[in-house]
Amino acid sequence: MSDPIIRYDGKHLQFRETGQGWEYVVRSNATGCVGVLAITDDDKVVLTEQFRPPVDRFVIELPAGLAGDIPLQENEPLETAARRELKEETGFVAKKWSKLLEGPSSAGLTNECVTIFHASEMTRVTAGGGDRTENIIVHIIKIEDVLSWCGDQQSDGKLVDFKIFAALHIAKNRIGNTEGRLWY
Repeated sequence: MSDPIIRYDGKHLQFRETGQGWEYVVRSNATGCVGVLAITDDDKVVLTEQFRPPVDRFVIELPAGLAGDIPLQENEPLETAARRELKEETGFVAKKWSKLLEGPSSAGLTNECVTIFHASEMTRVTAGGGDRTENIIVHIIKIEDVLSWCGDQQSDGKLVDFKIFAALHIAKNRIGNTEGRLWY
């Protein structure tokens, strides 16, 4: 593939076009994107809610964020970013971490890939809520109630990020067999 044409170069995003006319976006201020399936010792899932301007709605999500987006920390490892985002957004820290899955967030639109980690053996050290630019609501839901709770949130007009369900499915099938039951 030939070098793309840069149509717009913003503070955080670059709008590009291939020689064949395919338009896409590249995040220019980060090296990766992380999400965290955080499960408490009493089998509850920690989720976040925040208003997302691109969809003009509140969205229920896994705690998540960018890696390498902080000046002088451009080479931040993905797990380090996941640990930072979990604490910043939810107030939790975790002793045990494992990588669950990795994949493109929207392969037709962006080069961004998301790496989702599983965090356990957690302790809450702050209220969370995000940094000074964010207004994040933290939800702690029994794992067996996540599907119905998310359905209720959708009925209330909120969007629910499908990565929640992908992470739970992988965790149930991969981790659930070695660390006890995740739900049911």
